[in-house]
Amino acid sequence: MNPSAAPALTVRAIKAVGVAVPMTYALGTSRGTITRAPLLLIDLETEEGVTGRAYLWSYLPEALPAIASILKAVLDTVRGERIEPAGLWSKLALRFHLIGVQGIVRMAMAGFDMACWDALARAAGVPLSGLVGGTRTQVPAYNSCGLGLMAPEAVADEAEKLARGFRAVKLRLGYPTLREDLAALHAVRKRLGNGIAIMIDYNQALGAAEALERGRALDREDIAWLEEPIRHDDYAGCAGLARELKTPVQIGENFSLPPAMEVALAAGACDLVMPDLERIGGVTGWLAAAKIAAAHSMPMSSHLYSEISVHLLAATPTAHWLEYVDWADKIVNEPLEIRDGHAIVPLRPGNGLEWNAAAVERYQV
Repeated sequence: MNPSAAPALTVRAIKAVGVAVPMTYALGTSRGTITRAPLLLIDLETEEGVTGRAYLWSYLPEALPAIASILKAVLDTVRGERIEPAGLWSKLALRFHLIGVQGIVRMAMAGFDMACWDALARAAGVPLSGLVGGTRTQVPAYNSCGLGLMAPEAVADEAEKLARGFRAVKLRLGYPTLREDLAALHAVRKRLGNGIAIMIDYNQALGAAEALERGRALDREDIAWLEEPIRHDDYAGCAGLARELKTPVQIGENFSLPPAMEVALAAGACDLVMPDLERIGGVTGWLAAAKIAAAHSMPMSSHLYSEISVHLLAATPTAHWLEYVDWADKIVNEPLEIRDGHAIVPLRPGNGLEWNAAAVERYQV
């Protein structure tokens, strides 16, 4: 469906509520351990009575008020405007030009953009996937809820739980030594067998030389990909690893807007990409990134935001994997369905997000 054919909607108000939701599995990475998911829930109210919804993962609870304050500035800029996402993004980018569309400014703009697209799809009575031209009814998904840095037996126990219903899981590495990395990986592989794919994520923990050493060792382990082994914006270093290693190098969750993805691909910095829905610029940014990936025949996965990303992957020409996390499950009425290793694209109008009022009140911060 052409988005311009959706019923006309007008921005009236934006409401934002912060929650801190307990995680089912602690997320232990080389950069720290997270046990609660700080989410900013966004309701975009229109003059026509349609409400668009989205949420932002803020990493730090302290960031929630700051993002909400920028959303107030967003509303001051676009109140009374017709909802046309690309045009509103351009207007907001001009408004925030001097401070820059980065950090919490980009987060607020992306959250607003997601809510705009949801409102348009709801008004049209179609799923978001249908509004953006999606044809897939399901997308391969890997479980990324836990598998942080733990002792080998503990991480194997958690892997066994997370693999139920999935055909792939993500394992965080970045232990002090390669030997410890391999011990964790071998424990998980032994427990899961060869039928479950394993993605490895270093969360930018390594220097270039160490990444090459560990990457060569992992080349012998039949893993699905090696994610962000070094600093995310070291495209030259990433390109060197992509050339030297047999294992595909995955980056992209830190691409800030589509131009950054263009630069990375021009540098040959990766074999796979996985934009983050917020950092790439909301739905509008994702659609632009999907065109870039298609032009490069580059497999494109998602990062976080499972509930909305599944709709967008359904319309992404080079769609690869959906990263599944259950962090919003406790505050929505209908969590994303996983069936036989695939995320099922919801058929409800919009992106499918409906807040559970009692849960939101319970976890509100």
